Amino acid sequence: MNTMNPNPESPSVLDGLVVVDFSRVLAGPFATMMLADLGAEVIKIERPGVGDDTRAWRPPQDDRGTSTYFLSVNRNKTSRVIDLQTEKGRAEAWRLMTKADVVVENFRAGLMDELGLGYGDISELNPGLVYCSITGFGNGGGAALPGYDLLVQAVGGLMSITGAEDGGPQKVGVAMVDILAGLFATIGMFAALRHREATGAGQRVDIDLLSSLLSALANQSSAYTAAGVVPGRMGNDHPSIAPYSAYPAADGDLVLAVGNDRQFGDLCGVLGLGLADDDRFSTNENRVANRDALRVELEAVLARETVDTWIERLSAARVPAGRVNGIDRAFQFAESLGLDPTVSLSRTDGSTVTVPANPIGLSLTPPTYRQAPPAEPGSA
Repeated sequence: MNTMNPNPESPSVLDGLVVVDFSRVLAGPFATMMLADLGAEVIKIERPGVGDDTRAWRPPQDDRGTSTYFLSVNRNKTSRVIDLQTEKGRAEAWRLMTKADVVVENFRAGLMDELGLGYGDISELNPGLVYCSITGFGNGGGAALPGYDLLVQAVGGLMSITGAEDGGPQKVGVAMVDILAGLFATIGMFAALRHREATGAGQRVDIDLLSSLLSALANQSSAYTAAGVVPGRMGNDHPSIAPYSAYPAADGDLVLAVGNDRQFGDLCGVLGLGLADDDRFSTNENRVANRDALRVELEAVLARETVDTWIERLSAARVPAGRVNGIDRAFQFAESLGLDPTVSLSRTDGSTVTVPANPIGLSLTPPTYRQAPPAEPGSA
């Protein structure tokens, strides 16, 4: 487990960058936390009294009663309370924004313009500003639609390809669209900052959840756009690869991720099956076409041994296989591999809180962990 950065004086790639963060919930705060981890000074703007919506999203909560949702995306930030509904609050926000390098907001599309705090207003006095707006459905016909992750998973097609083939639509077990949008926002801001470095000119970065999802659907999207195929739910199966799914062993579920004919031949060798020479299964395309028959053959053998037994044998043969873990065992597995998946952050009262670590590895300017998420709106 990581602790606070062992060398807090080590250089960070975004040292000196000032970010004013009006975003709340997940997509925006995730993006600004990425910037903060890489050295930026992030000033989180929160509403009077209630702060970020996720402060109230509990259970679960830590031993101090703080929402673990809020804790997940708000480290390395300071908090400032500003009421944008007042003239005084807007004036304070204006002063911060005109001196900032980056502004991030995910209010209703057009709201910041209505408040006189839009990109066009601020960039006149701060032409180098990178201004990132995150919306649910863009600034056009979808401007009035609420940008909730579940809604976007539904209308964006993700729920139609998630879940059992004979079941109903199913959401992914985390707000994945928000995370994707946050990552796209981070990439967009880095691109805009690189352009500013070269030209001195800032620009507006627009990210919407629906476009982020449609792009991230990757092969499922291109099945439709390039071939007119509308994918459906397949449970744990893969539309283009077999065997690539979860299979019951004697004491639990085993995942096989067999991506080529060599791996399939080695799988058959470990299982004592002669399927690699069977015309139904000799190529991946044939295995996909005969996936149901292949499943029957595999399950009959896999049920004879435990998950750990199969993982040991298959890994020795370089066949990708693994256990279906809960979140607890997933972190334990990462720790066993030396990946340091968590970091403990010190609070101002001397206590600590443990959160997932930043996964970005940089040899010269690694992520740093300078402070815990702000305990209350307006606090460090």
